Amino acid sequence: MRVLVVEDEQLLADTLAEGLRRLSMAVDVCYDGDAALKRVGVHGYDVVVLDRDLPKVHGDDVCRAMIAAGGEARVLMLTAAGEVTDRVAGLRLGADDYLTKPFAFDELVARVQALARRARPALPPVLQRSGVVLDLPRHQASRDGRHLSLSPKEFAVLEVLMRAEGSVVSAEDLLEKAWDEHADPFTNAVRVAVMTLRRKLGDPPVIDTLPGAGYRIA
Repeated sequence: MRVLVVEDEQLLADTLAEGLRRLSMAVDVCYDGDAALKRVGVHGYDVVVLDRDLPKVHGDDVCRAMIAAGGEARVLMLTAAGEVTDRVAGLRLGADDYLTKPFAFDELVARVQALARRARPALPPVLQRSGVVLDLPRHQASRDGRHLSLSPKEFAVLEVLMRAEGSVVSAEDLLEKAWDEHADPFTNAVRVAVMTLRRKLGDPPVIDTLPGAGYRIA
């Protein structure tokens, strides 16, 4: 999944992003509301982790703008204010969930994963195809009962292919959904990740390459 972390405390933002990346999420980071609005206008995020008290453009206004634009990203709002009235106000703005600081990282991960499962169309927590099983909450993968030791990026690529349910996924779409905004569109990273993923999945091959079109899991 692709996540945007919007938090003006840079150390916290970068720490959250690094932790989420270790769980195979593609994560972009920005530190103010103005930059957040620019990001959501360009990229299709599954979840936006949005601090409420942001400089330049307040988090409330970012949330309003996202809802008005009709985007499909789910919003997890963060705040230091823990009063019920504050939580209610945030949810009434259109946020999908609310988390009060300080919080446990594991809880934030669970909430992000739950919001992603509520995306349109709904994503089941366990994906299965061609003997491959991908357990998203546990971050585990297997094929025909054999555990697969995947890197975070390999796991992310496999998730995108599994979500497609047999449809072809272009290299550009893989780059958009499994890498962050700093990925070089001219790199061979997608080809290398698919190659190593094929090797770990073993025989018979389950990932097809369609020249000029992309990849799919049969």
